[in-house]
Amino acid sequence: MDNAPTNDQAITRDSLYGTNAESTYAGITSFMRRRYSRDLRGVDVVVSGVPFDTATSNRPGARFGPRGIREASCAIAWERHWPWTFDPFDHLAVIDYGDCAFDPGFPQSVPDEIEAHAEKILSAGCAMLTLGGDHFISYPLLKAHARQHGPLSLIHFDAHSDTWPDEEGARIDHGTMFWHAAREGLVDPSRSVQIGLRTTNDDHQGFEVLDARQVHRRGCAQIIEAIRARVGDHPVYLTFDIDCLDPAFAPGTGTPVCGGLSTAQALEILSGLRGINLVGMDVVEVAPAYDHAEITSLAAATLAMEMLCLYAARHKVD
Repeated sequence: MDNAPTNDQAITRDSLYGTNAESTYAGITSFMRRRYSRDLRGVDVVVSGVPFDTATSNRPGARFGPRGIREASCAIAWERHWPWTFDPFDHLAVIDYGDCAFDPGFPQSVPDEIEAHAEKILSAGCAMLTLGGDHFISYPLLKAHARQHGPLSLIHFDAHSDTWPDEEGARIDHGTMFWHAAREGLVDPSRSVQIGLRTTNDDHQGFEVLDARQVHRRGCAQIIEAIRARVGDHPVYLTFDIDCLDPAFAPGTGTPVCGGLSTAQALEILSGLRGINLVGMDVVEVAPAYDHAEITSLAAATLAMEMLCLYAARHKVD
């Protein structure tokens, strides 16, 4: 039948490009209905999950984040991402690579396994969009990205600084990994910025902080200008902890903090960063068990799509 409906595009789509409508409520739930594949040939961006939440300090459950984000993404996969004037999937070959595999019975080995997972993808010439998982996963991901690109500018959306001092060594903690990343030269704090913070840490480790009150008082346009001035054209790793959003907009997370950004503010700021030299990105800390009506997972999927548009705008679209 020539007009037969398209379904299960996660396994049936022939091309890695384009957007095709599929029932939002049915079918295999890859991210944005992209093809599930481990074949990296000809691929521009790899979406993969890291279902790890051993590093959480409050409510666990972010191990279910990748699955929740994929499922929610199906509700927005039927059309071009609004309000962008191009479809990133017309310009980028994007696959869903599935999840990083590791044995949770050996937690100390997991960081190396995440790093090796990223190294394999990056060494094939692909960029990564990673779905967490708790925020600790950004640390091994940064190790792999810094090996490819050198010290990175970090654009970090969060309620927490994640730069609290830690012991040297192999502790696994989702509140200290950027302290380690700065000390190890994975990121350059003088070219990095943290947005939305609203917890106490008197030592910023050299990062510029645009806390939640500044976002509310100064407005998105000034925040965008400050971020762009800070990172310039330096290679950027963009990480979005969903608890940057106020719990009214993202209840499904492990460490919610009142007074945060709205989803609209976050999307407005991200869209204003068009042209930055984005080389890697993640969305983390989605814990679907605490969600309501999938609003947290849907916000995460939408933010992830905004990141893909930013990447396409820099790398594939004039």
